[in-house]
Amino acid sequence: MSIWHLKFLDTLSKKMVFGFILIIALGTLLLSLPVATRGGQGTPLIDILFTAASATCITGLTVVNTAAHWSVFGQLVILGMAEVGALGYMTFAVLLFNLIRRHRHMGLSTQLMVKESLNLENLSDTKSVMKYVVQLSAIFQLGGVALLAVDFIPRFGWRRGLYVSVYHSVMSFCNAGFDVFGNSLMAFRDDTYVILVTIVLIVGGGLGFLVWRDVLLYHERHRLSLNSKLTLVTTGTLFVVGFLALLVTEGNLACIPGNPTWINRVVNTLFLSVTPRTAGIVTLPTSSLHAGSIFLLMILMFVGGTPGSTAGGIKTTTFGVLMLQSIAQIRGKDDVEFSHRRFSQANISRALLLVFLASIVITVATLILTQTEKIPQGYGLEYIVFEVLSAFGTVGLSLGLTPHLSVIGKLIIILLMFIGRVGIFTSLYSLSKRQTKVSRIRYPEENVLIG
Repeated sequence: MSIWHLKFLDTLSKKMVFGFILIIALGTLLLSLPVATRGGQGTPLIDILFTAASATCITGLTVVNTAAHWSVFGQLVILGMAEVGALGYMTFAVLLFNLIRRHRHMGLSTQLMVKESLNLENLSDTKSVMKYVVQLSAIFQLGGVALLAVDFIPRFGWRRGLYVSVYHSVMSFCNAGFDVFGNSLMAFRDDTYVILVTIVLIVGGGLGFLVWRDVLLYHERHRLSLNSKLTLVTTGTLFVVGFLALLVTEGNLACIPGNPTWINRVVNTLFLSVTPRTAGIVTLPTSSLHAGSIFLLMILMFVGGTPGSTAGGIKTTTFGVLMLQSIAQIRGKDDVEFSHRRFSQANISRALLLVFLASIVITVATLILTQTEKIPQGYGLEYIVFEVLSAFGTVGLSLGLTPHLSVIGKLIIILLMFIGRVGIFTSLYSLSKRQTKVSRIRYPEENVLIG
């Protein structure tokens, strides 16, 4: 990587970080207005900031109940921040630019910003991917509204039914986790139709726009990129393994009250394996799950979704590359191969660095929260680690810690959500002030004992 490219990444990353900070600041300002809460009740500034950060970082962790505390205006502000945060503020900036200028020309700097914000590999992809981002988002969300309205309008009436259909469709596709029901989807755990529609929206948003473009253009190209193949295989494997493991650890969700049908138990288990991939929507309290299930959810939250999607975590491609690297090493192979292609060493090193940095961030945050937060009786360290992973993976699930966070705890979670959404590498580039130097000295090679 050239010195010029590193300096450009530094500048670009700072602009991206500043953009997200600006959105959070604007959201904080709007949510601080008296009209944003029900009855004009006041909200502590730290709670407003937490909500704005959670919405912009499409996490869904809440310190106040969204349905009970925020007015329709406040809920719509949260909805708008989640939409911008999910698709990337650069997407909306470019759309606004095109509307004002009334043409589709994008300058080089604008294209580079879009390329980085959407995790594109080639600069030539910016315009075509922008089109797919907008079109796919509209199709999924409007389709979700139509499908959910079939259930919600007869249940709540036209006005309320349409409102909750829009809200739930957007939040599901954006993997944000906010809801206007007051208890997520717990009241709909017996409604298999609503759960299945929600699963489709969550997967649609978390699969990634580049992957969707490859899938939709397959009939023309007759091939998938290596990124798309790895994403689909890893995502499918995690879904299947997660689903089967939860069937075992939860005894096919024996904790569901009443006498649900077998198919309803299966669908709820499938939903439970999907929502930790950064969706944050639940049909039953997370705290009611067995220890094995909680541990499994923590692993899924850490992995997250796909690069260039509405999901967080270390991403499925990172997990897939490291799994293939481990298999290759065990077999004594020097090359890491998949689908008749070989991964570059730089690709593998970047994946290893990402996981290492993520582990450090999670460890430090956990250590701080163990000193600032109180763990209730009956829980152990998982009470805090679960929250940390949920924030870093921009998931939104919680064992109950979020509403009881201290001021320091809220600031730590806000920082974790921000890093999880913007990305560790982008955050590091924006904070880096070091001068890039090219060393012409290479020292002799020597090995150390490993393992």
